[in-house]
Amino acid sequence: MANKKSVAFFEAGSWYHRTKLLQKDGTTKYSKKGGFATAKEAEESYYKCVDIYKKEYRAYHFSSSTDFDLKEYLIYWLEEIYSARIENTTRMLASYVVHDLLIPNMNQGMKLRYVNVEYLNALLETVSKVCESAGNKGREILNIALKDAVAQGYLHRNPVPDTKPYMRRKSKIIVLSKERMKFFLERASENNWYLEILLGLFMGLRKGEISGLKFSDFDAENRTVRISRQVTANPIVLNGDFKITKYQLVEKAPKTENSYRTLRVPVAIMDEVLERKRQNDLRKEQLGRKYIDNDYISCAVNGLPHSASAFNNALSKLCSRNGLPHLTVHSLRHMYATILTEQGVPLMKVSALLGHSSIHTTFEYYCEVMDEQERIISFMNDSFVPEGGEK
Repeated sequence: MANKKSVAFFEAGSWYHRTKLLQKDGTTKYSKKGGFATAKEAEESYYKCVDIYKKEYRAYHFSSSTDFDLKEYLIYWLEEIYSARIENTTRMLASYVVHDLLIPNMNQGMKLRYVNVEYLNALLETVSKVCESAGNKGREILNIALKDAVAQGYLHRNPVPDTKPYMRRKSKIIVLSKERMKFFLERASENNWYLEILLGLFMGLRKGEISGLKFSDFDAENRTVRISRQVTANPIVLNGDFKITKYQLVEKAPKTENSYRTLRVPVAIMDEVLERKRQNDLRKEQLGRKYIDNDYISCAVNGLPHSASAFNNALSKLCSRNGLPHLTVHSLRHMYATILTEQGVPLMKVSALLGHSSIHTTFEYYCEVMDEQERIISFMNDSFVPEGGEK
């Protein structure tokens, strides 16, 4: 039976809920919808109807008028325009900026057509006090939104480029000296995450790319690996809410089209991959049906992917116990890029190895990029692999 706060009610032998229907003239017709076997079914239908009404109302409102508030436009823009072209994680960030940073600090009733540089400067000045990156992110989102407003004909020009810029928070890049690097790798070679550390440090892979690697991605004969997926924590929201209720690990395509790439694998890393395969096969034999075999090289004892924070947590413990600076998976990636540039590899090719620059589909281009990686393979094999590091 539905509780007091439920939107469902029982009537004439079935469950019902109230509805709002938008008419062609923009007015709202109130009604009810029934025939549901349970209160839960009626509630689910109610929230779907609410979402449909909101979407239709916004579409009607913005097609029949140009005299609307900045707040109204930002909500409409986020839900109907911006969300259609971005990833879910980017949407959550934009939603936070709009609903938690910008809207609470806006003047009530501020019309979109009256927005100017002075007003936006005052708004962003207030927003910037919330946290270190709030001014920069607020200005970035406003710029995208008002640029779209110009394209839609709601504004003659976008005033955001003329506003005061705010510095973007820069992550501190930690690069270990050669001696400290050797010490780090000696300690890492005794750790269960040694293979993952090598993949980040000497192949520049992202955390999600390492989590998504499968044994089938490796070509042992030619010593190459194909990066073609990632495993990430996907935020889940319910009933149109803007708050994240939980995270779910999902397998999906790499971060960008440019992230699809084939890389050469150093001998030491390929040996670790084969050793990991032996270990996983042994666990699979021991656990039988309890082992979930998805072919991942980096997984928990039962074969399932590690949690999203597991790798960074392991790095934090490793560094803390050995008196080393705090390192993250991204720190390893930064050091990889630094080593490449110090070895004289052109920046464009460093970007290609990292999956950042534009990528060409021809085999010749891949060979050109992979040939440059031979320098880091040589550098690693000659300088960094600790004694006893290879099993």
